[in-house]
Amino acid sequence: MGFLASNHVLTADNLVGVRGERLLFEKLSFELTNGTVLYLQGANGTGKTTLLHTICGLSKPYKGSVSWDSENIDGLAEEYYRHVLYIGHLPGIKEDLTALENLQFSLALTGTQFNFSQATKVLETLGLAKGLNLPTRMLSQGQKRRVALARLWLQNLPLWVLDEPFTALDAGATNMLKQKIEAFANTGGIVVMTTHQEVMMNVPRFEQLRLDA
Repeated sequence: MGFLASNHVLTADNLVGVRGERLLFEKLSFELTNGTVLYLQGANGTGKTTLLHTICGLSKPYKGSVSWDSENIDGLAEEYYRHVLYIGHLPGIKEDLTALENLQFSLALTGTQFNFSQATKVLETLGLAKGLNLPTRMLSQGQKRRVALARLWLQNLPLWVLDEPFTALDAGATNMLKQKIEAFANTGGIVVMTTHQEVMMNVPRFEQLRLDA
């Protein structure tokens, strides 16, 4: 699926992240435009997932703000959420449903039309041809991850927020996902991601941000 991007800007302004009484990060600012991949780095517990949740609007910053096209995402609310594709550290799938049923459910939640043949083709491309009709509880962790990641091939949204997307993937799937992220950014998408794997991306702008313990 191709992505023809309008001009978009994601801005973080003096973000402060706190968990309990612990300060995770402070005075964190950046501006991401079309074609940018922001690679978050840092040890466990440094606030990477907290920052991703803040960018998605799943949690509010202790201080500071996140803006989309110069408007605070708190005010945009649902209008902003329709632009964001978030895939968390856990697959986030329903294990009693098949891979296709999971995709149909996920796309329905975001108002994306489900195309059975297209979804089947994507899952087959991701190596899930033999597991299409199995409850996902019977799949391996790597296969469950691929089910979750299939949304990247099926939803035309301008901002991807990915928490450890390469988890449990073999070398072939890792390379396929890396190429997908590069293709998305090269057609104007914006990506914020974290991974424990060292990655480099052939994209217009590849930025790295380290959150220190």
